[in-house]
Amino acid sequence: MIDLSRYQGIGQFGRAYRIMLENDANAPGSVDRVLEEGMIRLCPETAEWLYRRYTPTRIDYDKGSRPELERCLGQALAGCHEDEDKIAGISRFCSDVAERATDDLDEMRFGGTEEEIIDRGSAWCTEVARVGCVLCQMAGLPARMAYLFDTGQAYSGHAVIEVYRRGGWGAVCPETEVIYLRPNGAPASTWELKCNPRLIESHWRDDSTLYTTPGQFRGTAISNYFVGEWKQYDYTVSPINSYYRSILEMSLKGWPGGLRWLHDEDKSSSAG
Repeated sequence: MIDLSRYQGIGQFGRAYRIMLENDANAPGSVDRVLEEGMIRLCPETAEWLYRRYTPTRIDYDKGSRPELERCLGQALAGCHEDEDKIAGISRFCSDVAERATDDLDEMRFGGTEEEIIDRGSAWCTEVARVGCVLCQMAGLPARMAYLFDTGQAYSGHAVIEVYRRGGWGAVCPETEVIYLRPNGAPASTWELKCNPRLIESHWRDDSTLYTTPGQFRGTAISNYFVGEWKQYDYTVSPINSYYRSILEMSLKGWPGGLRWLHDEDKSSSAG
């Protein structure tokens, strides 16, 4: 049995990313924080276990327990019959959620149930991925969270999902509607993409697929999130904190001077 403690948690991708995740805009103890804190680094030592044992493919959901999500799922799946069509429909729905997000930092909110995220809109990738994850499960497709860190750049974390079908896991970015496939049309897992950068590059379209680069897959991790266990989590909604306000203010300005760590997260002398 693998000693998972060696590969689990927010400290897996270096000091800078640990500090970034410690200062997450979500409330301490809330669902997205918990999922990040429990993520398991995807690497040669864990890959086989993560793809064979970690995530059950049986979906536990009581139909009727989340009627608003079921309504949203019906909207997303209109006219969809095959699994790939369903994933594409869910991704389109999630992309629309991201498109409706506010740019006003004072109005921006983080966290909440999937219903609340859909209602307000969100471009926060962890939230969009979480919505995609539960909608896939409700559609009968096992799904889980996957985290991507470009450890060669500042603030370059991203969240996607993996969806199980045709006997294997395949990475999907609900925010940008990228469904990663092998040349034969079979699902391409996060691990396969990490090991074969050409698979990633073949899915690049334009700036709308900003995260579809080999660099974004330098650091990868997996976390389970099950729609049937949603009552176990804290869905506190919180406003932006000062740490992320400074980052997003620079982002809205286009990062004059180039993308860089603003708070010396990458320096050994920095606090935190």
